[in-house]
Amino acid sequence: MVDQINFNHSAGVPIDERVLQVMEPYFRQFYGNPSSVHSAGQQSAKAIENARVQVSRLIGAESKDRIIFTNGATEANNLALQGFAYRHRRKGNHIIISQMEHLSIINTAKFLSKQGFEYSQVKVDEYGVVDAQALQDAITDQTILISIQHGNNEVGTLQPIAEIAKIANDATIPLHVDAVASAGQVPIEVTDMGISMLSLSSNDIYGPKGVGALFVKRGISIQPILLGGGQEYGIRSGSENVAGIVGMGAAAEIAKQQLEKNATHLRRLRDSLIKGVLNKVDEAYLNGHPKNRLPNNANIRFAFVEGEAITLHLSFQGFLVATSSACTSKTLAPSHCLLSMGVSEAEAHGALQLTLGRENTLKQVDRFVEVLPPIIKKLRAMSPLSKEVPYDLYEDEEHDHEHGQEHD
Repeated sequence: MVDQINFNHSAGVPIDERVLQVMEPYFRQFYGNPSSVHSAGQQSAKAIENARVQVSRLIGAESKDRIIFTNGATEANNLALQGFAYRHRRKGNHIIISQMEHLSIINTAKFLSKQGFEYSQVKVDEYGVVDAQALQDAITDQTILISIQHGNNEVGTLQPIAEIAKIANDATIPLHVDAVASAGQVPIEVTDMGISMLSLSSNDIYGPKGVGALFVKRGISIQPILLGGGQEYGIRSGSENVAGIVGMGAAAEIAKQQLEKNATHLRRLRDSLIKGVLNKVDEAYLNGHPKNRLPNNANIRFAFVEGEAITLHLSFQGFLVATSSACTSKTLAPSHCLLSMGVSEAEAHGALQLTLGRENTLKQVDRFVEVLPPIIKKLRAMSPLSKEVPYDLYEDEEHDHEHGQEHD
């Protein structure tokens, strides 16, 4: 069997072994419900509060601010938009998002538009950067919230959040930031950056799946969207996933400690990957900002081929990659992020999303750069739109088979 090499970390990240060790006692030994007043319950409650501090430190939040634990980033995004909109609907009914947002933001905005709210999607430039003037122009006297993603999970572009926050704060409008893709990869200081709310995912920082968090700055009020026993400051009811929360806290602490080291390692791999692919494959183009991008992201589109076909061929060679975000890959529609950047539908279908992790190596990147060009050449030879000269496909299949045997 071919060894699997994960270049699709935006869809799933392996849990850190150190995190798993910290979580283990909370599955059986420390099983108390944190809402219980007895000693076992208070032990669990103390563990949750410790995790709250660990997550706060990752994003530079003051201890007086709130971290609300959820079952993931999608719930955190829903809680931020719905919770704030319902709470403040008497002040206005308008929300601003960008064209680059994750579907959990876009679809929540669409849902709210059926509940009497309105939303605007500000345009981005060819690199996926939000147009500051368009954002300014979108603000009305009914605008109550702005929500902009920090790092794009598909193309890797980093938004100028401090500049966006200034526009929002000058208009006295709270800013929510989806930081799922950027947390643990680049420094985040919510206080210094002027952020009012911020969403996080545990799994994206090498913690367990099924856990997320929403930072809510003191003074920002939101309405719960889940009703029950009033856990998490009365904002997110339901018995807490103690083991998962403890794991997220441990993952956040490790991510904070190793942020600079990991980012340096990932940038080295990313730059080598981009340079290698663009040098060896004609008519291949980098998507997203060339400099202001996530350390682990390389999104490249290839003319005359489909990303799905590339993905399947790379899978045979042991590489796990994606054509778009995990949430949109279930449809045949091209990436809404690429389309918003001015990429045509045909070009968008030829995009490959490569997201690296801290366990990846330069040797794996070199292997990828070796394996990819013959795949692109083969697929282009089969494409009616390609300018490639057809060649013996059966001979190339023998070449693929021989290379595949090297990893058995």
